[in-house]
Amino acid sequence: MRYLLPLMLIAAPLATPAVAQDLSGYGIAGDVGLGAEYGPGYLGSDDNKTSPWLILRNGTLIRPGQTADDADGFSILPSFGYQGRRDAKDYDALAGMKDIKRAGEVGLKVGYDMGPTSSYLTLRKGFGGHSGLTGEFGASYRIDASDKLSFWGNVEAQYGNKKFNDTYFGVTPEESLTSRYGTYSAGGGIYGASIGLEARYSLTEKTAIVGEVEYQRLLGDSGDSPLVQDKNQPSVKLGIVRHFDFRF
Repeated sequence: MRYLLPLMLIAAPLATPAVAQDLSGYGIAGDVGLGAEYGPGYLGSDDNKTSPWLILRNGTLIRPGQTADDADGFSILPSFGYQGRRDAKDYDALAGMKDIKRAGEVGLKVGYDMGPTSSYLTLRKGFGGHSGLTGEFGASYRIDASDKLSFWGNVEAQYGNKKFNDTYFGVTPEESLTSRYGTYSAGGGIYGASIGLEARYSLTEKTAIVGEVEYQRLLGDSGDSPLVQDKNQPSVKLGIVRHFDFRF
C-alpha cells in the first residue's frame, strides 16, 4: 500500500494534462520517485549500508490563481514516514536485543512558504514496528542556480514521544537479561538535529535527478543510549523523481 500513492501521483499529471494547467482551483504539487540511500544501518549505528529511498518531497498546497512556483502562505498536507527493519543479528552492538519490524507512519504537515524560504512542522503516528508519535520541525532555503538546477539548504530537528524513542533507543528489562546493556529508557523529546543540502536537476519538464547530503547528530537521552555507537549520523541519497501538479 505504501507504493500506491506515489504511483497514483505519477499517473495523475500524465492522465490529466489539462487539469494541471487550470489555475482556478486548489491543488497539490511535489516530487515523487525512487532512489538509493547510503547511511547508518539503524539509528545510532556506526555501520553504514545501502537501502532503498522512497521519495515524496517538496509537497506544496496550491491556491486558486497560483502555480507551484509561487504558492506562498500556510498549508496543511498529509505526511508519510518510514522506519526500516532493525535485525539484531546484523549488528554486534545489538546482540541480545529484540528485532524491530518495519514501520509506516501517517500524519500531517503544517507548512509556511514565503518565496524561497519554507518552514514546517510534522506529526505522524506509527504502525508496525512502532506505535509512537514522531515528526520533525525545520526550515529550508531554495537557491535557483539556473532554470534546470536548484539547491536547498535545510536545518531540522527530529522528535518522538516516549513510545517512539524507547522503541529505537531503549533497553527493556527483558533485553537487559539477554544483552550486555542495563535497562534504559530514553523518554520523549527531541532525539536528533540535522543540517542538509539538497539538489534537483531537471532532465525534462516533469522528470529530475535529486540528491541529498545530510549530517544528523543524536541528542539528549536518546543520543546517550547505550545502543548508540556513534552520535554522528551522516547519509547520502540519490534518486530520480517525477513532478506532479494537479487541481481538485
